[in-house]
Amino acid sequence: MSARNGAVTIPATNYPVERFTLANGLRVVLAPDRSAPVIGVAVVYDVGIRSEPEGRTGFAHLFEHLMFQGSENLEKLAHFRHIQGSGGTFNGSTHLDYTDYFETLPANALERALFLEADRMRGPRLTEENLRNQVDVVKEEIRVNVLNRPYGGFPWLKLPPVMFDTFPNAHDGYGSFVDLESATVPDAQSFFERFYAAGNAVLSVSGDLDVAGATRLIEQHFSDVPARPAPQRPDFDEPDLTGERRQAYTDRLAPLPAVASAWRVPDPIDDFAAYLPYVVLAEVLTDGDASRLVRRLVQRDRTATSIGGYLGFMGEPFETRNPTAMLLQAHLPPGGDVDKVLRTIDEEAERLATDGLDHGELERTVARMATHLMRDTDAVLGRALRMAVLEQQRGNAALINDLPHLLGEVTDEQIIAAAGTLRPHRRATVEVQVNGGTA
Repeated sequence: MSARNGAVTIPATNYPVERFTLANGLRVVLAPDRSAPVIGVAVVYDVGIRSEPEGRTGFAHLFEHLMFQGSENLEKLAHFRHIQGSGGTFNGSTHLDYTDYFETLPANALERALFLEADRMRGPRLTEENLRNQVDVVKEEIRVNVLNRPYGGFPWLKLPPVMFDTFPNAHDGYGSFVDLESATVPDAQSFFERFYAAGNAVLSVSGDLDVAGATRLIEQHFSDVPARPAPQRPDFDEPDLTGERRQAYTDRLAPLPAVASAWRVPDPIDDFAAYLPYVVLAEVLTDGDASRLVRRLVQRDRTATSIGGYLGFMGEPFETRNPTAMLLQAHLPPGGDVDKVLRTIDEEAERLATDGLDHGELERTVARMATHLMRDTDAVLGRALRMAVLEQQRGNAALINDLPHLLGEVTDEQIIAAAGTLRPHRRATVEVQVNGGTA
């Protein structure tokens, strides 16, 4: 067994970070980079799937759609027209703990992006017509992405209700058709007033910008957005498992059986030092042909056709709050034996916890992870999005520069200790069966 303390040398990033807060509570992060005449703009609201009320499953995602349906000052589809007319691209997405809206634009279109984001922050156009139209759009999205797709919702929708007991953590974030169809305009207005306050948001701009000039534009467009207090964020934590939980379901469209397991991990915000080893452990076990579970399950035993591991049900290790989990998911060959796959995972975790890492195993894994991290934030939009979420959840957008280095400081001993916690009694598992069974 090797002993090591931060032996991996990771190149440092040094993105400049400027931070300030407007009088209405909006937090702002600026990251100037004059290397190309492009900007990324992101607005992240501290509301996600876990925030939606009971009886309104899917509402956070539905509301994301409504934010593109015009505002008090702009007609429906105006946001699309103004961004695309400037040569830009845009989108939004809903996550467990936040919702984001973002654009990539030529640098000379910065003011246009700021005007558009500030305009809908003041108030989207919440009408019965827009609501009914977007309910239908979301229902069709569920049909395409979940109901009529092999492995739809696996495992991000199927595993949480096995692992968790409380509504915020366990419910279907895409939403039921009944809940979506019963949503009302007053529901939408109440949701906006509660969660879409300036004080509940972070604006991040990265790329070819002058800090002083960008600050003036931000103050000009956002300072008159009405101030509303950010809502009190609930504590979503719940006890760890004390016994294994397992469920199976039949997917009529899936060609092959599959299985996914999850183990609770330390709080990614308040216990970051204890959390990081699990981020690395997931990659040690599954990243690349040289990883332990790929070698064992796919190459040697051939009990799985693929195996993957990651942190968080949406695969966002640095953009999630507690509680969250480390996931391993595998697809099996025809007639595959799920129990054998789970036993093999247990054996490999025990072997790692007992015998330690092979020479160079951790160094190789961390180098790959750091490369991926830096690639993800090389583009101005990826940088703006990550900085916004880091600022929102941790009050520290500059952590973007430290993440690769912090991964390099994870030690063999920490990985070994983390592997030792992957016990069956702490595991939640969901199994995809084909035609009523895996055989």
